[in-house]
Amino acid sequence: MLKMRFEALSESRNRISLPITEGEKRSALFGRNVFNNEKMQQFLSEEAYEKVQAAIFSGNKIDRKIAGQVAEGMKAWALSLGATHYTHWFQPLTGATAEKHDAFFDVQPDGRALERFGGKQLVQQEPDASSFPSGGLRNTFEARGYTAWDPTSPAFIYKTTLCIPTIFVSYTGEALDNKAPLLRALHAVDDAATAVAQYFDKNVRKVHATLGWEQEYFLVDKALAQSRPDILMTGRTLVGNSAAKEQQLDDHYFGVIPSRVLGFMSALEQECMLLGIPVKTRHNEVAPNQFEMAPVFEEANLSVDHNLLLMDIMEEIADRHGFKVLFHEKPFSGINGSGKHNNWSLATDTGVNLLSPGTTPMKNLQFLTFFVNTIKAVDNYEELLRSSIASASNDHRLGANEAPPAIISIFIGEQLANVLDELEGVSKGKLSPKEKTELKLNVVGKIPEILLDNTDRNRTSPFAFTGNKFEMRGVGAKMNCAKPMTVLNTIMAKQLKDFKKEVDALIEGKQLKKDEAVFNVLREYIKTSKRIRFDGDGYSFNWQEEARKRKLSHNRNAPEALQVLTAKESIALFKVTEVMSATELKAHQEVELDNYVFHLQIEGRILGELVYNHIIPAAVAYQNQLLTNVTGLKEVYGAAHKGFTEAQLNILEQTAGHVAEMKKVTDAMRDAKNRADNLATVAKKAQTYCNTIKPYFDSIREHADALERLVPDDLWPLTKYRELLFVK
Repeated sequence: MLKMRFEALSESRNRISLPITEGEKRSALFGRNVFNNEKMQQFLSEEAYEKVQAAIFSGNKIDRKIAGQVAEGMKAWALSLGATHYTHWFQPLTGATAEKHDAFFDVQPDGRALERFGGKQLVQQEPDASSFPSGGLRNTFEARGYTAWDPTSPAFIYKTTLCIPTIFVSYTGEALDNKAPLLRALHAVDDAATAVAQYFDKNVRKVHATLGWEQEYFLVDKALAQSRPDILMTGRTLVGNSAAKEQQLDDHYFGVIPSRVLGFMSALEQECMLLGIPVKTRHNEVAPNQFEMAPVFEEANLSVDHNLLLMDIMEEIADRHGFKVLFHEKPFSGINGSGKHNNWSLATDTGVNLLSPGTTPMKNLQFLTFFVNTIKAVDNYEELLRSSIASASNDHRLGANEAPPAIISIFIGEQLANVLDELEGVSKGKLSPKEKTELKLNVVGKIPEILLDNTDRNRTSPFAFTGNKFEMRGVGAKMNCAKPMTVLNTIMAKQLKDFKKEVDALIEGKQLKKDEAVFNVLREYIKTSKRIRFDGDGYSFNWQEEARKRKLSHNRNAPEALQVLTAKESIALFKVTEVMSATELKAHQEVELDNYVFHLQIEGRILGELVYNHIIPAAVAYQNQLLTNVTGLKEVYGAAHKGFTEAQLNILEQTAGHVAEMKKVTDAMRDAKNRADNLATVAKKAQTYCNTIKPYFDSIREHADALERLVPDDLWPLTKYRELLFVK
């Protein structure tokens, strides 16, 4: 191991930076390998093209005849670009993507070879579902599962394979993936938001949820990463003493991008352009060797697909450039971890952002309607929203100084808070002419068109309004955005349906005009959802106490947060919106808890391996050196040796103490793991791993890091933080 460490260091120091070539203009490359609208018009018949557009816009089904035509056009396009295989590209509950490649090549009964790809292969395939997580939706021996084409996300070619985005469902139709629930949630919010938007514009026929993610990540030298079993197996360092210099000088943030990293970024951006991923921003993040990439906003389903595809190609291009990319939320102790901020809004097919203030009272009434309903939705289901970002790895990040706390609250800024306070103070019921005028002039009419400079970011807020969108900041860097987007759009759909029902009841029952009815309902929402609004320091202890008084949930870890998935309110919500059944919710909860346990099991095993096979042997070798030195000094100086051996004996005592305690704690962790693995339910296992086993990790690390400070560099078997974090 020691030899491997120094070989890795040597390779890193001698690596030559790859040249940076920008090539063609980005706009010329964009979407070249995507079966987008332009390609469909070129390769499909007019009838097939119109049917696909209807499926994308209205959700109409595509019959087998048309699917065959689409498949023929898609195949012709793919073959023209050198594709040899096709795959249904899907998102099982593993958290990653999955694909099974089949060749276009086929042999006919008469022995002739042809390139074949028909409607049947396009629309549906049957991958073996037995090895994917199902949460008990089917028995292991019932392996049948289906992938079904999602025409709303265009097919693309990666390398020589035509990739067709699909959902993944069981034989009985339950979702075995993250995409199917997301599509249902997007359909639900489209229906609900369109109905409300038509209060203000009868021409609105569709509302899209939009998403702009910000992907943070670390890059470490590939050779150095391969010398660390913990990085390879878990994506993070389980031990490691802090480097003398880390992020305390704030000199990495927005600094000059290192040449080797810029080479990686340029290659990545070029691949993104070909695949239609509209990446726009790149920069150094706060921690050393941490970076960020962000795209232009897109429709949420497509944006989720693009983020997953991005992470896949990042790993490959990083490998090509001699890097390993780390998406873990906290790969290094003591410095900032990585998130994936989800910037969300709603946009109409008429080109209006429903969360963007306008220039007229009517436009601002529309803005206030969707703005206040979002606040009300989050207030009603804050615990469920928290569950959507729960994971073993994100537990390390939430509540630390680089991420929002686990308490969900909303930041809207002083100006909008004042507007809502004024609106709350308006009298209930029919408004007098004077009140109507004052309301429009003093409240609705004074919201500026652009609020970007009128609200601060408040980095401690989990859900912040940032001018024309809400930013969900608690999403972890390696998470699938589909999970928080499914929950957010589902709760928004439910809230907007409730809102429309209340407004219509006031219009019909109390004979209020539309504006008056809208104002009256919004006024009550502002009043009843005030507890979720918080513009202060989310890290403060005072806020924790205040949140408790407001009866906001504070689920500090994933096992606690995931309990809400099967609560009565959650089941009722997902049932009425037709997003997920009770059976699916239970299954997805089971999978999430399983994943939590598996991650901690793996970390515990690797930590034990590091202790027994790497750290203790290195410490013992150093002890032997110290003993040899002390013995030699005794032989030379006799009784006078004490003045010369005191320091060595002190270090020997410290080393021996840490070794003994570390082994004791590691043995205790191993025994606790064995007991936990025999518990009857996954919920009990998850709670035990969280509350009993995970604390052992910190204790073991404390002794390991102390030993790293004592043992000489040439004996220490693991690549150190100063070597991992400052590779040029």
